[in-house]
Amino acid sequence: MKSWTRRSLMALTGVAIAIGGVAACGSRGHHAHGPMSAEKMAEVRGKVVNRITQKLDLNAEQQQKLNVLADKMQAQRTAFIGQTSDPRAEVRALVAGEKFDRARALNLLDEKTRVVQVSSPEVINALADFYDSLNPTQQAEVRERMQKRRGWFARG
Repeated sequence: MKSWTRRSLMALTGVAIAIGGVAACGSRGHHAHGPMSAEKMAEVRGKVVNRITQKLDLNAEQQQKLNVLADKMQAQRTAFIGQTSDPRAEVRALVAGEKFDRARALNLLDEKTRVVQVSSPEVINALADFYDSLNPTQQAEVRERMQKRRGWFARG
């Protein structure tokens, strides 16, 4: 094959890969319209709790502790996001002017850090209560699933 033909084919392949990559990265997936609504979050939470309950064969007490953990995690997430309908607007406001708003960025960071520091002990205690309520077989199942690096109870 002549060198110019080979170069043309390689360039065409490169362009096709670049366009495909941009198209793939350009799709925003399931978060296309900002954060989940309260209804969608409740639906997802219910599915996750049901899936974990089935996979670990939880009894009523364990399921109640899992629900407490889910409540604490959801409360922490809600507090972290804040009361704004568009959390990204806070970040966009940092670059709205001619200069980056450093003071506002530090204030935002302090606010988010404070939320995590205040609510994390409750989440950790709820997680510990749930994990400690599991029997050794269930605990081994949790450790095994976490070891697979596919996330907690990922599909497959």
